[in-house]
Amino acid sequence: MAAPSGDHVLAELSAPLCLDELTPGGGPWEVEIGFGKGRYLLRRCHERPERRFLGIEQVAEYHRLFVGRARRHGQRNWLALRGEALYLLAAVLPRGFAAAVHVYFPDPWPKARHHKRRLFDPETVDLVIGLLGSGGRLAFATDFLAYGELVLELLAGYPGLAVRRRDGPWEDGPRTNYEAKYALEGRPILRLEATLEAPAVLHPGGHDAVLAATGPAAKGDLLVAAVAPAAAGNAGDTGSSG
Repeated sequence: MAAPSGDHVLAELSAPLCLDELTPGGGPWEVEIGFGKGRYLLRRCHERPERRFLGIEQVAEYHRLFVGRARRHGQRNWLALRGEALYLLAAVLPRGFAAAVHVYFPDPWPKARHHKRRLFDPETVDLVIGLLGSGGRLAFATDFLAYGELVLELLAGYPGLAVRRRDGPWEDGPRTNYEAKYALEGRPILRLEATLEAPAVLHPGGHDAVLAATGPAAKGDLLVAAVAPAAAGNAGDTGSSG
């Protein structure tokens, strides 16, 4: 994990991460999952210095590229994690801390046997939505229209989440290199916006994938802990937005 002050080894930090200690300040958090070369994440850090930004990227080259640029620009309001997104969401990050989550052009994993690797699947979507606090916003885009329609249907069935399809581009223009390229090519892009209007709960389609662990507490009480969806432990690369 990289921060403006230096690099950290996740294994040496407590989980879930205490983000306020790693990036001090009182501003709300935004998360970009699969930030690619960091075009949008770096721009947001510069445009909104009062906010704090956390990026997740699996590709080491892209992670290094963003970190180097952010440090050269003197940005102080960011954290960058490298690793499998589903694992980081399940085991490393706190729940309900983010005011906004951005997911642009994730890997659609079109083969049926790979669907559990998707960020947006009934068994994994809770990890993404669980980042949001009440009133938090999700922004999503994909050029894989069949997958986008499935994501729309999935989000529409999420309790307490208001979702709409966006007509046309974002107000601030293309947010990733892929989006800029596809817009020039005239390729159709499906964009979604959603707002969490109630505390995040499990998606009705994902209950069967949740593992529950029970054990004795320190004082003899029964400790019951819900842990990550089983799919998260086997998640592959979730893709990079570029």
